[in-house]
Amino acid sequence: MTTLSGRCLCGAVRFELHGALSAPHACHCTECRRQSGHYVVASEVARAGFALTEDRGLKWYRSSDSARRGFCGDCGAVLFWDDGGEAVSINLGCLEGPTGLTLQRHIFVDEKGDYYALDDSLPKFAGYDRPLEAEGTAKSDTTKAPSPSR
Repeated sequence: MTTLSGRCLCGAVRFELHGALSAPHACHCTECRRQSGHYVVASEVARAGFALTEDRGLKWYRSSDSARRGFCGDCGAVLFWDDGGEAVSINLGCLEGPTGLTLQRHIFVDEKGDYYALDDSLPKFAGYDRPLEAEGTAKSDTTKAPSPSR
């Protein structure tokens, strides 16, 4: 079984992940960009495989009706996204050591900032799972659409 550990910048939040992580995605939604200052790269682990080992700094912010975001109240590190389902999303930048993971796709590209380009060949989606081509939009199109509640 794979075990990875992670933490915030100051160490007031630490955790372990047990088991496989989902294919990483870069989320360009307005909420991720506002919370982190840029887009977020994350992966999911089964809730049963998520273990907090230090939570004295952990704070949760309800960012929408469907999800909350975990961060360190001491150093401000953005750590988790949780919709209460079977998995917890982990921001990969807070993991220790090599992960063996590779970015697989971009999501919420319809909300991305206009100050950067997506020049890679990875799949790009409007929202979570709508391929841009399915909506008649070219992969390179960066037109911003209204933000759905996420």
